[in-house]
Amino acid sequence: MLLSGLLLLLWLPASLAHHGPSLWINPHTHTHGTPRCYSAKELPLGQAPAHLLARAAKWEQSLPVALVSSLEAVDHRKRREKPLAGTRCPVLRPEEVLEADIHQRSISPWRYRVDTDESRYPQKLAIAECLCRGCISTRTGRETAALNSVPLHQSLLVLRRRPCSQDATGTPTPGAFAFHTESIRVPVGCTCVLPRAA
Repeated sequence: MLLSGLLLLLWLPASLAHHGPSLWINPHTHTHGTPRCYSAKELPLGQAPAHLLARAAKWEQSLPVALVSSLEAVDHRKRREKPLAGTRCPVLRPEEVLEADIHQRSISPWRYRVDTDESRYPQKLAIAECLCRGCISTRTGRETAALNSVPLHQSLLVLRRRPCSQDATGTPTPGAFAFHTESIRVPVGCTCVLPRAA
């Protein structure tokens, strides 16, 4: 089963609920000085410098990274059994979800998918997607428009690989890359809010 309860409470500050895009990247990267430009010989494609990956321990503690391995294992099983399961707003039947994870018991349920970006480190992140536009009524178990489902976001610093130049021309050198840190906001769950307009 997916990690739930405790991890979610640790990483879901309610103040981060927004209507933004599913994976937002801060256009202002955070760098200190000019990043080093690595050649293809120094750094094979798909790898990042060891000293920059020192933050990997922190990444492993964040929900979007911690969930990836279990999501991939569950997704592999579902592809063989029910490829389309869990992609629509469900009918909530308490007797069927008593032992389920929080994202399935919520009245604003969501599913996770693994977002892969080969130019980003970590390359794989678990992204939450709300299953309903509204929320599920606790009386009927069905979706109601009285409330809206919105995503909750977690801020995360990641590394971004970009082409760079190893000479004074400024023209990108084939196979050469520099690494920048970027702040992104990752959807990690969903919650119910009042509609902005009646």
